[in-house]
Amino acid sequence: QVQLVESGGGLVQAGGSLRLSCAASGRTISNYAMAWFRQAPGKEREFVASIKWSSTNTVYADSVKGRFTDSRDNAKNTVYLQMNSLKPEDTAVYYCAAGGFSNLYRDYHYWGQGTQVTVAS
Repeated sequence: QVQLVESGGGLVQAGGSLRLSCAASGRTISNYAMAWFRQAPGKEREFVASIKWSSTNTVYADSVKGRFTDSRDNAKNTVYLQMNSLKPEDTAVYYCAAGGFSNLYRDYHYWGQGTQVTVAS
């Protein structure tokens, strides 16, 4: 079993930055990749980024590439999503997930409760 707890969401002006954190716990956490998805009102959940625990491999959605950075701290079992140059269209609930190294929703089996990010224009 894996437990995930996100934090760091909030309200920010367009062009600003936020850093999300996802604290993970569980015996086999190192076997999983950690991803960020987001869901805006009325829209489907959308892949944002994913990172492996065991390497530096990361993958990003085109919409965030160059603006968001996914990183991890193995000692703290925590992954981070640094979000810069935020846009109003980045407004969504952001979810942390654990599963296979993929951009597909169905490959992730454990989910956090989500944290709201609101970008004001």
